[in-house]
Amino acid sequence: MTDPVALERMLRLAPVIPVLVVEDLAAALPLARALVAGGLPSLEITLRTPAALEVIRVIAAEVEGAVVGAGTVISPAQAEAAAKAGAQFLVSPGFSKSISETAPVPLLPGVSTATEAMMALDAGHQFAKLFPAEQVGGVPLLKALGAPLPQLKFCPTGGVSLANAPSYLALPNVVCVGGSWVAPAEAVEAGDFARITELARAAAQLRG
Repeated sequence: MTDPVALERMLRLAPVIPVLVVEDLAAALPLARALVAGGLPSLEITLRTPAALEVIRVIAAEVEGAVVGAGTVISPAQAEAAAKAGAQFLVSPGFSKSISETAPVPLLPGVSTATEAMMALDAGHQFAKLFPAEQVGGVPLLKALGAPLPQLKFCPTGGVSLANAPSYLALPNVVCVGGSWVAPAEAVEAGDFARITELARAAAQLRG
């Protein structure tokens, strides 16, 4: 599903979408609540752990204000399972025609080249994830793509940090960024959710 209006609404809720790899289901609710309290309501739960679908399910059901998405979606079956668990949007690391055509909720497809960006546009997408952003060219690449493809807006993810996020957010073709720095693994493991709220609060105030 493309549905650019619904996707844009979710992408623009905050300048940063936390990219979360949640190993322990017990951490799901306090982690999500800490991020939402800090001003980051859109959450990307990556499907990289056995607990991921259940994490999506409990956050979607129990965390007020959270807009839960599923990341690392690499097949139509995963897209369907994530949507059934409660994901309101999907994020894929690359462009997949089959996922684009069958996704039951709005999809943010991944691209890393002009060719893939045009494929996304051809499929009806107005928003894409540049991934892995820093490794494929970062800010200079986005500036270069902006001239011939101004109608495509991006959420750069991969190597984005508190330090370089403002440079991305200053670009007219960037709607938000994705980042994992707002939920450091050591803070999650230690149960230091107050620190995560503070990191989220700083991220929520970022502007280009």
